[in-house]
Amino acid sequence: MARRMVRAMDLDPEACRRAFVTRDPRFDGRIFCGVKTTGIYCRPVCPARTPKAENVVYFPSAAAAQEAGFRPCLRCRPEASPDMGAWRGTSNTVSRALALIEAGALDTADVDGLAARLGVGERQLRRLFRQHLGASPVAVAQTRRVLLAKQLIQETRLPMTEVALAAGFGSVRRFNETFQQLFDRAPGALRRSRQPAESAAAAGVTVRLAYRAPYDWAGVIGFLAARAIPGVEAVTPERYARTLAVDGARGWVVVRPGAGGDWLEAEIRFPRLQALPAVISRIRRVFDLAADPALIGAHLSQDPALGHLIAERPGLRAPGAWDGFELAVRAVLGQQITVVAARTLAARLTQAYGEPFEDPAAAALGLTHLFPTPERLVGENIAALGMPAARGAALEGLARKVAEDPSIFTPRADLESAIAALSALPGVGAWTAQYIALRELREPDAFPHGDIALMRALADEAGGRPSALDLLARAEAWRPWRAYAAQHLWAADAAKSALKTRSAPKRSRKDDRRAA
Repeated sequence: MARRMVRAMDLDPEACRRAFVTRDPRFDGRIFCGVKTTGIYCRPVCPARTPKAENVVYFPSAAAAQEAGFRPCLRCRPEASPDMGAWRGTSNTVSRALALIEAGALDTADVDGLAARLGVGERQLRRLFRQHLGASPVAVAQTRRVLLAKQLIQETRLPMTEVALAAGFGSVRRFNETFQQLFDRAPGALRRSRQPAESAAAAGVTVRLAYRAPYDWAGVIGFLAARAIPGVEAVTPERYARTLAVDGARGWVVVRPGAGGDWLEAEIRFPRLQALPAVISRIRRVFDLAADPALIGAHLSQDPALGHLIAERPGLRAPGAWDGFELAVRAVLGQQITVVAARTLAARLTQAYGEPFEDPAAAALGLTHLFPTPERLVGENIAALGMPAARGAALEGLARKVAEDPSIFTPRADLESAIAALSALPGVGAWTAQYIALRELREPDAFPHGDIALMRALADEAGGRPSALDLLARAEAWRPWRAYAAQHLWAADAAKSALKTRSAPKRSRKDDRRAA
């Protein structure tokens, strides 16, 4: 393939050179180096000998390097870099577009359709991608597909036909042609293991998903555990498991911290291999693997009230959601009641309306049901589960709206338009809309400023709390990372509550009966 040089985009060659010479992990996933003499591109942490300065060109993304005609290095494996080609920066439009591409937006539509969903023109979207990533939207999608296939070849024992389907290639022939053209060899020649291939139906798929260190696994798993729905989710300090449905396919996943590296290990069991990219995308979203904790922490630490919180939890993430409708239902259930009470109601809802999930291996972990679909809740008397009639009616109305328009929970042109659309849903007020934007739409600047826990976390020594408007004004300095500020404040408030509980004098059984 002839290599096409692209314009350097605000990349300082000397700074890039230092990152590669020192193999600085802070730049892993942010820049890539194309070697003119070999035709490959590498990560900064590549163990190979650093090439001469005159023989390299630098790129801001793997897609840009690949579009310029370079092929991925087999030693440093660009597909294993953190946040594989995704981008966080000054263009929120690019960030939202990348989230949609990762979720498969260009598998079923074209760039014009993607641009329409983002509220911009096709030419403007292409220009933004060139400016910030050095590649077109289609090139980004193709690079993701190739790198996922390469990861599956090298990390799993899937047969090549199943790798092609799982990575999103339309045909095995196209899969073989792409790898022959890019790597000058058949896909199977890239597999190091000589063990017999094993179908995903028999053993599932286990992949490594990289992140930028540090990563506060305990903080993320604690947040998810407190909200886990029995039967749908099963959480221990060392493992997160849950059932889920993607495009009609039903399966389950188990996520664990990686042993000896900056990655999470995801075991995915799905009968429909084409769902694999969407499942991986959801895992990345829920565990917030795209975050850059150093960048976010440096900005938020400028506020003294947040500085010590970030020092205590430098790798804290803002956990995402598996499904927009599920999150919205849980948020509505949780209005004006405790997290524990909301979890109990969600469990009742699942038992009453969720589809049973029959898999012996999943059942051994406590996974027995799928969360109810919007269609299943339409027309049901949900209030009979033990909640106010108005709330039950709001949930039924929410289910009806989502059943009519499943695209409600997709990213919008900006945060303001997303909040406006969400606030129009039954039972969804300002707080709930911001919470959904934070966890489902992955808006890094979403901020539910009316949350009592956020105000409580910023109380002074005398116990005085800021008002919602005071908190909103103070949070202006936290933009564009207010969602992460909220997560640190929630974590601090939860820690204070746990400390009070542990230090409170134990009550007798007689006291407990009186309290009941």
